[in-house]
Amino acid sequence: MILVLDPAITPSQREALDSFLAGSGATVRENRGGRGDLVVLTSNPGGVTAEEFQARSGVLKAVSAGQEFVHAAREFHPENTVIRVGGAEIGGKELLLAAGPCAVESEAQMEACARAVSAAGGRILRGGSFKPRTSPYSFQGLGAEGLRIHREVADRHGLLMMSEVLDREDLALVAGVADILQVGSRNMQNFPLLKALGRQSKPVLLKRGLASTREEFLLAAEYILSEGNGQVILCERGIRSFDPSLRNSLDLASVVLLKEMTHLPVLVDPSHATGRHRLVLPMARAAAVCGADGLLLEVHPEPAKALSDGPQAILPADLMALSEDLRVLAPVVGRTFGAPA
Repeated sequence: MILVLDPAITPSQREALDSFLAGSGATVRENRGGRGDLVVLTSNPGGVTAEEFQARSGVLKAVSAGQEFVHAAREFHPENTVIRVGGAEIGGKELLLAAGPCAVESEAQMEACARAVSAAGGRILRGGSFKPRTSPYSFQGLGAEGLRIHREVADRHGLLMMSEVLDREDLALVAGVADILQVGSRNMQNFPLLKALGRQSKPVLLKRGLASTREEFLLAAEYILSEGNGQVILCERGIRSFDPSLRNSLDLASVVLLKEMTHLPVLVDPSHATGRHRLVLPMARAAAVCGADGLLLEVHPEPAKALSDGPQAILPADLMALSEDLRVLAPVVGRTFGAPA
């Protein structure tokens, strides 16, 4: 159980609460990460109910097990979180576009992608230098060399850089170069990694797990938030289903529900959600209209030659066509979308 303390709790109220906790035999730990003080009960031998705790002066709410995403919950933070990085606002009025290849392969490939992203009005150049692949024999990324190429190309085109972190060993290296750190679907419940990301200061894009519920998704975000890093961006990227005709099933209803449940920005990745390039643009348009704060797309100058996820990558011309659509659609949902450079 977690006790969410009233921000206006007085010293005497806190002293009375501490005395009550000690008298009940409960053991607790403090949590001051995120955006408010919490008291986490690690044991409750007296069996004190949530209602009894909630009746105490200075306790805003007692949250039962399984619902503990208090730092992520809109209930306690009604205003939207807007993450500002390098002149871009994620979660604000602008509909954000982030795009790039699945994997960094070469400087020429990244140059072609960066030109397309910039021309389409995108803000972020995505690309993986450390790649988690289903097969150990598949291309695993260029590592540090890929990060160097990615950073230099992004800077030349005035774009932010986002790259995936696979484990704690790589965190310092990637965080030293990238503007935004990505946690892939396979790592959504890599809790040691999430805790480590919560102890650094850069924004984190957290992708939904392959078969995760919304509650599990928000609890994963809570690991980062509870360590003090409030800059978490959620990304809906589809979930595994019984239908083999698509790579995943894009859950756009979750975009609407997540916006109700949390104050955190929500992006949509229609590339991984469908696995088919011809479905990416229609699903991107649908995501923009249903309330997503931005889009995360895979683009490649030669998808047939891509070393990773070629079938779901769109061409630069497709990205430009989508940008034209987004400039029309964004005002319909009260947003703006930047004109091409």
